[in-house]
Amino acid sequence: KNHLRNVNLFSLGRAGTATSAMSEKVRTRLEELDDLEEGSQKELLNLTQQDYVNRIEELNQSLKDAWASDQKVKALKIVIQLVYERIFSMCVDNRNVLPDHFSPENTNDTAKETCLNWFFKIASIRELIPRFYVEASILKCNRFLSKTGISECLPRLTCMIRGIGDPLVSVYARAYLCRVGMEVAPHLKESLNKNFFDFLLTFKQIHGDTVQNQLVVQGVDLPSYLPLYSPAMDWIFQCISYHAPEVTARELQCDGHLRGGTALLLNSVMSAFRAEFIATRSMDFIGMIKECDESGFPKHLLFRSLGLNLALADPPESDRLQILNEAWKVITKLKNPQVGDCLDFKSTAFCLSYALQLIIKKVIAHFHDFSVLFSVEKFLPFLDMFQKESVRVEVCKCIMEAFIKHQQEPTKDPVILNALLHVCKTMHDSVKNWVFSQVSKTWFCRLHPCDVFAINGQLACVAYCFITIPSLAGIFTRLNLYLHSGQVALANQCLSQADAFFKAAISLVPEVPKMINIDGKMRPSEAFLMEFLCNFFSTLLIVPDHPEHGVLFLVRELLNVIQDYTWEDNSDEKIRIYTCVLHLLAAMSQETFLYHIDKVDSNDSLYGGDSKFLAENNKLCETVMAQILEHLKTLAKDEALKRQSLLGLSFFNSILAHGDLRNNKLNQLSVNLWHLAQRHGCADTRTMVKTLEYIKKRSKQPDMNHLTELALRLPLQTRT
Repeated sequence: KNHLRNVNLFSLGRAGTATSAMSEKVRTRLEELDDLEEGSQKELLNLTQQDYVNRIEELNQSLKDAWASDQKVKALKIVIQLVYERIFSMCVDNRNVLPDHFSPENTNDTAKETCLNWFFKIASIRELIPRFYVEASILKCNRFLSKTGISECLPRLTCMIRGIGDPLVSVYARAYLCRVGMEVAPHLKESLNKNFFDFLLTFKQIHGDTVQNQLVVQGVDLPSYLPLYSPAMDWIFQCISYHAPEVTARELQCDGHLRGGTALLLNSVMSAFRAEFIATRSMDFIGMIKECDESGFPKHLLFRSLGLNLALADPPESDRLQILNEAWKVITKLKNPQVGDCLDFKSTAFCLSYALQLIIKKVIAHFHDFSVLFSVEKFLPFLDMFQKESVRVEVCKCIMEAFIKHQQEPTKDPVILNALLHVCKTMHDSVKNWVFSQVSKTWFCRLHPCDVFAINGQLACVAYCFITIPSLAGIFTRLNLYLHSGQVALANQCLSQADAFFKAAISLVPEVPKMINIDGKMRPSEAFLMEFLCNFFSTLLIVPDHPEHGVLFLVRELLNVIQDYTWEDNSDEKIRIYTCVLHLLAAMSQETFLYHIDKVDSNDSLYGGDSKFLAENNKLCETVMAQILEHLKTLAKDEALKRQSLLGLSFFNSILAHGDLRNNKLNQLSVNLWHLAQRHGCADTRTMVKTLEYIKKRSKQPDMNHLTELALRLPLQTRT
């Protein structure tokens, strides 16, 4: 509210013209706008972050409703997004179609008058920030009025931002203007550069008394405040660097804007420009990193951004050792956040271990000739430098995963075999030690010696399976063994181990190829994947949720994998799998599950029909159903109508078997699917008749009267 209310020349001119001829209707509308503005400001006070987000979503829907009901003043206040389409539609009729690259001469007077009316309304907004954002949002509409309208408005709007006193508010206003400018006139680079240099001037305000005092009042320190600028700065720099010649980047570098500047500014530059540009000048950027002011933004984060560029583009050969040495000076000075004291042996070991772990991960990610890698004299001793067992095991696991993924041919190379045995032995010893030490501490002191021996054997078998399965050939062999091992672990009440197997199976699904070798012949894999997932769903029904991972966490992870998997073109397997997921979720909504494992409490026992659990289950159902319906829409083509009919009827049968058709929305959906299955004469008449007879038969059972009404709404298509 306290931002400057400067009215620029454009606004004064527009407002004066409008005021002189303003009718009573216009006065009333402006008063209505003021009332709505004040009410909205009061309404958004004292809201929590989530309440604010919910309110914004409500306003978004209100915009659509207000526009549909011709409440244009309300729509203007909420946000202007439909203006361009409306004006564009005024220029189109049965005889005239406006081209994409039209000129003002192609537009009619009605469109121009409406467009000017919008700009007059905007000019009457007293507050600077709302006036700026509303005008910027319809900047594209200048195309209806003048060929030079956009190129004239961009510099004026850039200057208008100078009236915003808060540097954080102003940088996001500049980011928005750059975004709009790139959308409507990407060739006009001058306004982008002007916004950048204006930002450099206002950025100095951060260390002024006004901002510093405000931070003290709000209890915000500088390291927490400065990163708030990063998203806006990154966007501005990305707009500047987009298709920009190298001279632009060189100007930023050499004109002193970066050298001696803030670390935050330098970080945004390294994040925006091409990796090749940064890599070839890596030593120059290291010099700027050493000279920059790092208050609120530590230098090790700058080296991280530099490293991300160097991972994408190689620096000059002669600079590489010096780059590593300069980075290492900063890395070794890092404090361990868990220690909190000055640098000591423990924190140095922590930094060293972390750095070594990153190094070896980078090596195996980019170098896949394992014969050469394992023959390096220092490679295996390098693993022994990880003193903490958990870190050493994690590194060994990464090595094995890389070998399994990238080693295409069988090998008898003794160097590779010896190295892999060393790596596997490290993992095996760790699992064995964990099993026999941790489990014995908590359980074995209270058990009979025979029970101790039996449990030791069970856990040892589980551990052996977990580390052995990744080395096996055949992806479906591994998938099924992960599933079977998880089932065995679950049957023996080893819940954590069962979760580990199921997670491993989920993470392996994306690696299933489209074609697999079956008895020497290449066959599609989707049918085999479908069979595996159906078995998996049956098991997931009885798997209890982990207390730290949220409701149905394994189901959610598996759904994400299914969504991202690359399915065959013209395939409906994904939708059939989603239908099976609906069957699983329907079973999970029951008060008592269909089956259980002895001594394992499934989610029906854990949640006891809790309303929050059921609500989460319903959300998943809605998401899956939306995916199915979206796929059915894509099949509305002549060559796919038969598939659409079959899938529609299949979905109908799933709802009939597993859904509560007393729900009005679900009932109506089933009717729509019935009509869809018959719409183009592709449905099998005998199947439809038998289905309808089954519904009528079920309707005679107790508490099934709603099926009688449903049957009356399901006509059979007649063929002539």
